[in-house]
Amino acid sequence: MSSELLSGTTLDAWQRMLRAHLVIARVLDAELQAEHGMTLSDYDVLVNLRDADDASLKMSELSRRALLTRSGMTRLIQGLERAGLVNRAACESDARVSYAEITDSGRKLLAEARVTHHAGIRRVFADHLTDDEIAAFADTLAKIPGVVDMSTCPSAEDDPLCNE
Repeated sequence: MSSELLSGTTLDAWQRMLRAHLVIARVLDAELQAEHGMTLSDYDVLVNLRDADDASLKMSELSRRALLTRSGMTRLIQGLERAGLVNRAACESDARVSYAEITDSGRKLLAEARVTHHAGIRRVFADHLTDDEIAAFADTLAKIPGVVDMSTCPSAEDDPLCNE
């Protein structure tokens, strides 16, 4: 690892990326909570479950995909389960493993929230960039290990967010 300090341009780009993520996530989260009573993390988990084979995932895989710790995912799933949006089921072959699956109510709420979420993304992100800028931005972010494929996280052995 290099001990060389980063340039002002690199630090500026890094800080802008972090600030953009924070600002956009706060806006989207507030809109989802106000309109649908769900957080951005709730939305992300429901999308991951909806898109999974059989609409269910191991809790460990779900926490990896949603970038949450296992304990954080457990708390989030408990709330979604109380709301009737997901069910949890034990693995028949391994009692240590549990699955989360989206319910019909979860699918319905997700479909409703999707309209709000996409409108928010458009308003706070896409409306400020051209199609070419968005494509270039996506290409640039894809160069960072772990952005496209979590298995390429640089610290996959050490980072609980990068492994099961």
